[in-house]
Amino acid sequence: MSIDAIREAIRAGVDGDDLAAIPLGETYRAAHTLRSEQEMFADVPSVDKDPRRSLHVGEVPMPELAPDEVVVAMMASAINYNTVWTSVFEPLSTFLFLDRFAREGQWERRHSQDHHVVGSDGAGIIVRTGSAVRGWKVGDRVVMAPVVTHDQDPAANDDQMLAANQKAWGFETNFGGLADLSVVRASQLLPKPTHLTWEEAAVNMLCAGTSYRMLVGRHAAQMRQGDVVLIWGATGGIGGYAVQLVLEGGGIPVAVVSSAEREAVLHELGCEHVINRSAEGYRFWKDPDTQDESEWRRLGKQIRSMAGADPDIVFEHPGRETFGASVFVAKRGGSIVTCAATTGYDLEYDNRHLWMKLKRIIGSHGANMQENHDVNALIDRGTIQPLLTETYSLDDVGEAALVVKQNRAEGKVAVLCLAEREGLGVEDPEKRARIGEDRITAWSRLFAQARAGELT
Repeated sequence: MSIDAIREAIRAGVDGDDLAAIPLGETYRAAHTLRSEQEMFADVPSVDKDPRRSLHVGEVPMPELAPDEVVVAMMASAINYNTVWTSVFEPLSTFLFLDRFAREGQWERRHSQDHHVVGSDGAGIIVRTGSAVRGWKVGDRVVMAPVVTHDQDPAANDDQMLAANQKAWGFETNFGGLADLSVVRASQLLPKPTHLTWEEAAVNMLCAGTSYRMLVGRHAAQMRQGDVVLIWGATGGIGGYAVQLVLEGGGIPVAVVSSAEREAVLHELGCEHVINRSAEGYRFWKDPDTQDESEWRRLGKQIRSMAGADPDIVFEHPGRETFGASVFVAKRGGSIVTCAATTGYDLEYDNRHLWMKLKRIIGSHGANMQENHDVNALIDRGTIQPLLTETYSLDDVGEAALVVKQNRAEGKVAVLCLAEREGLGVEDPEKRARIGEDRITAWSRLFAQARAGELT
């Protein structure tokens, strides 16, 4: 089979010409949902919707390659929460996104299929290039950022994320990364960090780019040295990168977590101020309709006792459960930057605390390619480390998605596609040794120690 030949050629380290000569075949293995099943969870409570039922791993047709696209042999990918949403058809079936995208043009019509190949992260090797691709060639090792836009939208030439047709690859488009092959635009590509394994390189871009834009980039909070930053969910995907970016940027993180294990890990990573909200017993809602301002005040007092000041920036993504508290605790003139609402989109806060204290709410979504390039460069230098903690095979992608859905995963969960085992793909072992194995693998190592009771 062509996939076996590609895998063998990669294992043998053949050059680009030899890779380009291997036929791709008419189908490839991919994790996908089915249009015919998009109502399968219609009467099922959200908590009981099981991605193992809806994520199928099997052969799908190979699409025609557009001039500005490449085919990547996917060595590894990752689970993001958008894959969970796709798998349980929440808040909308993503087939609606694919059908909408298909109306934009000739090449976009390919995306409206009866299957949706998912996955918005990945690392691999280019095996085909379209006729209009410049700067990339077959054999290049790459990671993919999820931002998909047309450069013909004037807004996209200032900030891709402002383009009216901005899409997330593998979520609002087809042919995503949880597969043996993937079709991506050349504009999504970045060089793979040479010291990382395939699975370490595959987990970063969506979450690291999102965190970088929220905190550092010119389009959101623009963190400065000395800023106090409150970070909700500080050991999750975007929160873990946020902690690193604040520490490396000279800020003062105040990390919020929900267990003693997570608290211990963050202390080991150099985060001095950690709030274990479970141990503290914070309850920001008295009942489903009434928030508790006394709890907001208690949180603010605890932050000041730790960091010496109210937060300049609140890194907000839980949404409904925490948003009222986030607006309250931000300092006068401070910013609440938000990119998600995992506990609910219908947010409530006391607007008096916003307008009378001149605070700002900043919406942030993904990252443009300059921001993705900048954070990838930090990862390549070893300044920012992967959040990899668990790795699954592509055949077990449903189980991996369930672990993320149930919040049982720490950091990021990788999925091996063409990579035959963990630990492959390091191109520069001397650089890896210089950065330090313990630093690169800190997240997985420390969480393993915490689960074993070895951290206090």
